[in-house]
Amino acid sequence: MTGGSGIGSSFDPDRIAAIRAQLGKPGLPANTPVKSNNLAAVKQLWLRAGVLIAGFVALLYGIEGVDTLDHGQLDNAGIHPRAADGLSGILFAPVLHAGWPHLIGNTLPVLVLGFLALLAGIGRGLAATAIIWIVAGVGTWLTGASGSVHLGASVLVFGWLTFLISRGWFTRNIGQIVLGLVVLALYGSLLWGVLPGQDGISWQGHLFGAVGGLLAGWVLSGDARRNRRGDQAGFIASPR
Repeated sequence: MTGGSGIGSSFDPDRIAAIRAQLGKPGLPANTPVKSNNLAAVKQLWLRAGVLIAGFVALLYGIEGVDTLDHGQLDNAGIHPRAADGLSGILFAPVLHAGWPHLIGNTLPVLVLGFLALLAGIGRGLAATAIIWIVAGVGTWLTGASGSVHLGASVLVFGWLTFLISRGWFTRNIGQIVLGLVVLALYGSLLWGVLPGQDGISWQGHLFGAVGGLLAGWVLSGDARRNRRGDQAGFIASPR
């Protein structure tokens, strides 16, 4: 930033259980290989995630091409803090960029982190993106400097980053925790961008994008947290 399908996961035990339940329905061969069907489902998820994020990046480049032909006039559709006519920027800001260098700089993080977020399950990844999009936009509109214009997909980058880092902690899933640690090691330095500092960089967008990612991680792990509380409630303290 300058200035459906159901929710599921390739790493989610609930998704695997659903596949196994489907295989156990009458009419299916008794020797149907569960492992191969699980692998097919994972491959399909990876393919769909890749196509979706590649399509989104293609959209970003198409919009920037139109903006270039229009001499940057589309940038005015970004977020104008505390201006009534700037509220529409909440919807459009993440797909707008202040020139090709801005877009090119966002491309790799969008591809990598967006793809990983969608691997949490297409429905879950899209829901996380929607939460990040709205929280980042509203937060920027409320706190950005008057007279400024905020735009860029980096709000999504920061949101996906914190979503991926926090989700494993909320679900207590070892695989997701490991993924979060890898993402933190690769992209954690970006989090300095939530602090005020460099002119022309929307730290408000970065900050509220990151807040949106944390909120998405918490909201979308609700089933896992409820299941964990239920399991814990089933334990009875043994007398010594």
